[in-house]
Amino acid sequence: MAESADGKGIEGIDLSKVPLHIGCVMDGNGRWAKRRGLPRTEGHAAGEVALLDAVEGALRLGVKWLTVYAFSTENWRRPPDEVRYLMGFNRNLLRNRRDELNEKGVRIRFSGRRDWRVPRSVLREIDIASELTKANRRLTLTIAFNYGGRAEIIDAVKAIVQDGVSARSVDEKMISSHLYYPDAPDPDLVIRTSGEYRVSNFLLWEIAYSELVFQDVLWPDFRAEHMYDAVREFQGRSRRFGGLDDD
Repeated sequence: MAESADGKGIEGIDLSKVPLHIGCVMDGNGRWAKRRGLPRTEGHAAGEVALLDAVEGALRLGVKWLTVYAFSTENWRRPPDEVRYLMGFNRNLLRNRRDELNEKGVRIRFSGRRDWRVPRSVLREIDIASELTKANRRLTLTIAFNYGGRAEIIDAVKAIVQDGVSARSVDEKMISSHLYYPDAPDPDLVIRTSGEYRVSNFLLWEIAYSELVFQDVLWPDFRAEHMYDAVREFQGRSRRFGGLDDD
């Protein structure tokens, strides 16, 4: 596993206070490829190594939940060749890595819409990976695929209406209970790579009080060391949740 850029590894991290849930907006694959004169698809392929290293870093820290943004509801607007590649890439990633992740005690879940745009072959691999790893609890890896934060809220509201809930009964708890995975804790920390300062429709309801860390590294170059650095920054912040510091 990659060590920290300054050689510290996890030194200086209080392992009793690591984030319970970390979210990652995996951005920069296309720019990584462009800088090397490669097709954008090569950047996505290189991102697989980064994802696996992020999982290893989370496991070492003792993080229990890791959610990664793999394909958004807006990504369908990309060139058709790239979309086709991403569908096949994600299908093959699941097929090639599910056994390895299962052996590490990782539960694989998917968050997003299962609509007509997602090929049946991809949905099949999603179901196989989810079923294989459903009993694991060392780390829950949620892959946000065909996911949008606004879409999730819309789907939650639709479900509430379909359940016949009265308007006076709708509150934060009610909406949270109708999200894709109500059992998942809200992310404590969200990391976005590539130097962009946006959340890009990622977990809009859930990240209301998340700490946001933006890193200049392009996703294919992301390693566990970058996660450690983000956790150090997280542990140096004061989380008040709208209140005041204890002092």
